[in-house]
Amino acid sequence: MSVSLKAKIAEVFEEPGCDKNQGKSEKERKKGCTKQLSPGAAAGGCAFDGAKIALQPIADVAHLVHGPIACEGNSWDNRHSASSGSQIYRTGFTTDIHELDVIYGGEKRLFRSVREIIEKFDPPAVFVYQTCVTALIGDDIEAVCQRASAKFGKPVIPVNAPGFAGPKNLGNKLGAEALLDYVIGTREPEYTTPLDINIIGEYNLVGELWQTRPLLEALGIRVLSCISGDGRYNEIASAHRAKVNMMVCSKSMINVATRMEQRYGIPYFEGSFYGISDMSDTLRQIATLLVRQGADAELLERTERLIEVEEARAWKRIASYKARLSGKRVLLITGGVKSWSVVSALQEAGLEIVGTSVKKSTREDKEKIKEIMGDDAHMIDDMTPREMYKMLREARADIMLSGGRSQFVALKARMPWLDINQERHHPYGGYEGMVELVHEIDRALFNPVWQQVRIPAPWGDDGETLDAVPASTAGPEAALASVAGLPAPMPEPLPTAAHQYLSDVAAQSLGLSAEEIPV
Repeated sequence: MSVSLKAKIAEVFEEPGCDKNQGKSEKERKKGCTKQLSPGAAAGGCAFDGAKIALQPIADVAHLVHGPIACEGNSWDNRHSASSGSQIYRTGFTTDIHELDVIYGGEKRLFRSVREIIEKFDPPAVFVYQTCVTALIGDDIEAVCQRASAKFGKPVIPVNAPGFAGPKNLGNKLGAEALLDYVIGTREPEYTTPLDINIIGEYNLVGELWQTRPLLEALGIRVLSCISGDGRYNEIASAHRAKVNMMVCSKSMINVATRMEQRYGIPYFEGSFYGISDMSDTLRQIATLLVRQGADAELLERTERLIEVEEARAWKRIASYKARLSGKRVLLITGGVKSWSVVSALQEAGLEIVGTSVKKSTREDKEKIKEIMGDDAHMIDDMTPREMYKMLREARADIMLSGGRSQFVALKARMPWLDINQERHHPYGGYEGMVELVHEIDRALFNPVWQQVRIPAPWGDDGETLDAVPASTAGPEAALASVAGLPAPMPEPLPTAAHQYLSDVAAQSLGLSAEEIPV
């Protein structure tokens, strides 16, 4: 690991918004996180994957992976981050280094790749991602990017987050550091207003941002930049002129909010777009901070009027679902901001939360869970698949909400499951998203397929009991049906016509006459 990367990691973990950092002594805090990674520490996503997840939703930028082609293949379009304009972010660019590049170095190949992208696609910027192989052979992507920027007159941004540096969450922060070092504050917006805000840690999954943005626009609030869902390079570069920052996912990009507060004096708060009450609270917090920053106090009144109208509409639409869902038990296996924000939304629908995962949650997230669910909140730090299966099979939960990796546990337990993570295909943000979430939970819970799959199989639930039909009850009709490859008949005697039909089918399949079939 290079000296510059070690220093950057130490700087990232000397973070006032990080709960682990706050628990250290002053001496330990200066060291950063110097603990060596154990084998498997990057399972579930490496630092490179985390950086790519954090930055790829910037839609008009070319994202170039400097490494083997598999790194780009495994990370391409790994979230359903939607764009309202440019689609270049969904194009996979890679230097595709080979054995000779490992021996002689890949810096020249990287430079040529940057030139080709600029000549063919002319994006406003190119983001270059370091990977394990190129970091190990010592390719200096910072120097190459600096030279390419000077040569082609375009920002070429190095993202130094090789996979071996750590897990995915560290990669999120290293990607955010690239924005702080090379992007934010490098341009001025065309104009500013007293109602400009930045939304940080929002990825516009399946268009969730588009469900909340109209609400802000109705209040006259302008989203100067979204970091990084449906983001644009020039907007993010001018983000330092916003009046307020809203932090959506603190686990991934808290360093952006804290550094911008230190450098530019922009206050921030952590809010949620999930659930009716949380959406209303978020609008109130944005309005309150903007008024403190100099906006007209009449904004507060307009915000309350909008909330009143939107809440009434949302409650009316979910009323019919609430009667059906009341008392149903939910196991929530997610993390980060969703570990508490989705809890609030589910409770509004009358659902009971039997457990919520806090594996990727900060200390602030856990405090909010206790505030919402009380001191008896069942917070799960790391539930194994076996424990999930046991909980579902024992009917301690009626449905599981999680990511795609644990869906098969629910399916094996023959219990309803709904995707709540980034792979989902339905937006759940804002007031409209709350209605959609309740609708999808209702569809999953009352899908008739669950009654069908819970019927015991003929060979037994353990998959081994093959003598489901006792030999004493198997008469000649059962033997004929077996030969013919048909289902065994009912115990009562068959009508003559049915018996003759089975005889004919069995005879035809064996190449015999009907008289030769034993009865």
